[in-house]
Amino acid sequence: MIKAVLWDVDGTILNFLVAEAAAIRKLFAEFHLGTCTDEMLGQYSAINVRYWQMLERGEMTKPQILVGRFAEFFAANGLPADVAEAFNAAYQIRLGDTICFYDHAEQTLKALQGKVLQCAVTNGTKLAQTRKLAASGLNELFDYIFISEEVGAEKPAIAFFDRVFREIGSFHQNEVLIVGDSLTSDMRGGENAGIHTCWFNPYHKTKDVDVRVDAEIDDIAAVTDVMRRLADV
Repeated sequence: MIKAVLWDVDGTILNFLVAEAAAIRKLFAEFHLGTCTDEMLGQYSAINVRYWQMLERGEMTKPQILVGRFAEFFAANGLPADVAEAFNAAYQIRLGDTICFYDHAEQTLKALQGKVLQCAVTNGTKLAQTRKLAASGLNELFDYIFISEEVGAEKPAIAFFDRVFREIGSFHQNEVLIVGDSLTSDMRGGENAGIHTCWFNPYHKTKDVDVRVDAEIDDIAAVTDVMRRLADV
C-alpha cells in the first residue's frame, strides 16, 4: 500500500498560473512597464517553462534561469532587459501574495493527514516557497518539506530523491507515490527514483514526453482512488 505521498506544489496543489499572472501584473505597475496583456502572459509562461526545463537538464543554474527568463521576455517585448534582476527579486516575494488552491487539493491533503506521510517536493525558490507555504497553511499539513535549494539538487535528479529517502526513513519504493503536473520534473523524477507516479493533468495536455506515468488524473481528489488501485497491484 502507499505509505508516503510526495506532492509537487506549483501547478499541482496551488494554481501557479493564477499567482504568476497576479504577480507579474502587479510588478509591471510597480516598475512602470505599462500593461501586461494576456498574450504577453502566455508568452512569458512559455519562456518560463523552457527555462525551467533547461535547469532540470542541468544546462543552466537556477540564478541564470530566474533572471534569464525575464531578460528574454522583456527584450522580446521592447522592454528594458536590464531590470530583469530587480524584477525577479521582487517577483519571488509577490508570488506568495496570491494563494489559489486547485479544486479539492486542500481537502485531499487534510483527509490524508495522519494516514500517510506527506511531503512537499519543489524546485521553486526557497524565498517564494517559504512565503507561499506559510500563507496557504500548507506548512502545517506536510510532514516534510523538500525545497531544491536546500536539498542541493533539482527534480528530476536522483540526488534530490536520495535526500528525500534519507530524511523520511525506510520506505520501500512501492510504498511511495509522487503527484505532480510536470512530466519532465515530477514524472521523470519519480521514474528515476523507482517510485509510483501520478500525473496531474487538469488541462488535458498531450503526453509528449517518453516517461512512465502510472496514473493520470484531472482532479486532485482522485489521488485517493489511485492509492487504492496501486495497493491492489
